[in-house]
Amino acid sequence: MSASSRQDVASRGEQGSPVRLAATLVTYEDRPDRRTIYPPGTSSVARMSTWLTADADAFVDRSAMR
Repeated sequence: MSASSRQDVASRGEQGSPVRLAATLVTYEDRPDRRTIYPPGTSSVARMSTWLTADADAFVDRSAMR
């Protein structure tokens, strides 16, 4: 594992209410980078059932898709 960085992301839920998520990017030298999205402020136990991880190139900037 090379490096890890975190950013907070704001979006809108189905009802139009704001949804806050944190995103952590882990870079690797010998395999694809991975990004994990999860609700900030959750305990490690709760986070284990609410996270999503995929290769970093599977995510796109939402402003590019509008």
